[in-house]
Amino acid sequence: MTDTVSATSPALTTLSEEESMLRDAVREFAESEVRPLVQAMDEAARFEPSLIPRFFELGLMGIEVPERLGGAGGSIFMAVLAIEELARVDASAAIYVDVHNTLVNNALLRWGNPEQHERLFPRLTSGLLGAFALSEPGSGSDAFALATKAERRGDHWELTGRKFWITNGAEAGAFIVFANTDFAKGYKGITGFIVERSFPGFSVGKKENKLGIRASSTTELILEQCVVPDENVLGPVGQGYKIAIETLNEGRIGIGAQMIGVGRGALEAATAYVKERKQFGKAIAEFQGVQFQLAQMATDLEAARLMVYNAARLKDAGQPFQQQAAMAKLFSSQVADRTTSNCLELFGGYGYSKEYPAEKYYRDAKIGTIYEGTSNMQLQTIAKGMLR
Repeated sequence: MTDTVSATSPALTTLSEEESMLRDAVREFAESEVRPLVQAMDEAARFEPSLIPRFFELGLMGIEVPERLGGAGGSIFMAVLAIEELARVDASAAIYVDVHNTLVNNALLRWGNPEQHERLFPRLTSGLLGAFALSEPGSGSDAFALATKAERRGDHWELTGRKFWITNGAEAGAFIVFANTDFAKGYKGITGFIVERSFPGFSVGKKENKLGIRASSTTELILEQCVVPDENVLGPVGQGYKIAIETLNEGRIGIGAQMIGVGRGALEAATAYVKERKQFGKAIAEFQGVQFQLAQMATDLEAARLMVYNAARLKDAGQPFQQQAAMAKLFSSQVADRTTSNCLELFGGYGYSKEYPAEKYYRDAKIGTIYEGTSNMQLQTIAKGMLR
């Protein structure tokens, strides 16, 4: 696929000089420093530790954070460009940048107070990795059926419970954790807390052994009367449900960027392969059936890309974007799922082998239809917006 995008939608796809420079820098980094490590990281189910400091050094961990707080003072669209380029090479690498920016930094920017900004952002943009802890064993799509409780004890809170499926959990030093301060109020008792790894009563549990995005850590968090200072409450007490919803709206744009990156990577690999693979005396790229498959996949990816870019541009413009973000997440994950499957088949038997990248792209794509809201939950969000 080319770097140029549809001439019919310049407002969505035309990049500023700053955006182009960021995209090109991330692409070069992904090719030179990430790609050589991808296969080994996937097989070991372990992310190369030296890459995370590089994310910070390149300014990728504070894209939307104001410069005065140590960030780049950029936009969600710039974050989308970075996530897409990383996912094109390795979805696991993209996830570290995605979660840190669209969930952790975004929640703190929107709901943190000035003291929290001054205290935390210089660390979150220079070396402190973040994670977002909402899901629990009995709380998935029903995100607010939380069992984790928070009890006030003088000048601090004690959190008790378990969190599951926490991305970045193995390496993160700061966690945005949601717990219920008053179960009698239902979801209106849910409150956000900023929990640091060093807090008494906090520990990281088992790491999940996953189908795809294997190098990205997904862990359990254990809170046993975890002591959280009162100054680490995020937003008003009882407003955690609103914080989570609004934060995940932006997070869905990030997932969309991941998926178009994964799809692009798979299609680029397949396109190169069909030019080299010969059957019946000629490259299989010369067969019309193969050409049509490539053309359809490129078209689907371009449509998904425009939807993701549109949601990002709306958010940056301060316009409503919730429905567009859900559409972008839904469609891009569906396209990535189809594209990686078709690309694997174009590799034939080799596609099923770990010698070639097709099977990894295929495995990595599947999570897009599941996390940060399943496809059914996206459809529900879209339908609600239509029927208001």
